[in-house]
Amino acid sequence: MNRNTQLARAWQVIRYLMVGGFNTFFGYSLFVGLNYLFRALGVYGSEIASLLSNIISITVAFLGYKWFVFRTRGHYFREWLRCLSVYGTSMLFSLIMLPPLTLLMRHWFGRSQWASNVAAAILTVFTVVGSYFGHRHFSFRRSGDALDAALDPDASNAVESRS
Repeated sequence: MNRNTQLARAWQVIRYLMVGGFNTFFGYSLFVGLNYLFRALGVYGSEIASLLSNIISITVAFLGYKWFVFRTRGHYFREWLRCLSVYGTSMLFSLIMLPPLTLLMRHWFGRSQWASNVAAAILTVFTVVGSYFGHRHFSFRRSGDALDAALDPDASNAVESRS
């Protein structure tokens, strides 16, 4: 890999971390607000808050990644579906793990509303760690790969040239 490619990749990672950092703050804040709004529903309120905040923050992240990080053109719906599939596993994991982790946090913090907020923050780490490679190699992959060619013969025009 030449120096220009390494530099471009480094800037891509920096842009990814910027978008991801903003979106992590946005998504977590949205979860906290929705969790408060749905607090009367008990544990189900946290589940609903988690689901809604994930869908909204994934869409916001998608737009940031598309426009600012990977700089792809066109194919919004297909890339959004791919983006959802990358986050889908972590979202399902979070929905499954939020209640038991919240119970564990309540054991440490008492019956505090903060228990589910801390549990969600811990689960957020897992989303951040694996998503860059999923987005880079699947959601916003370069044109010319076999799947793009199979799905869309014009896919070679879908992505800006990036070196």
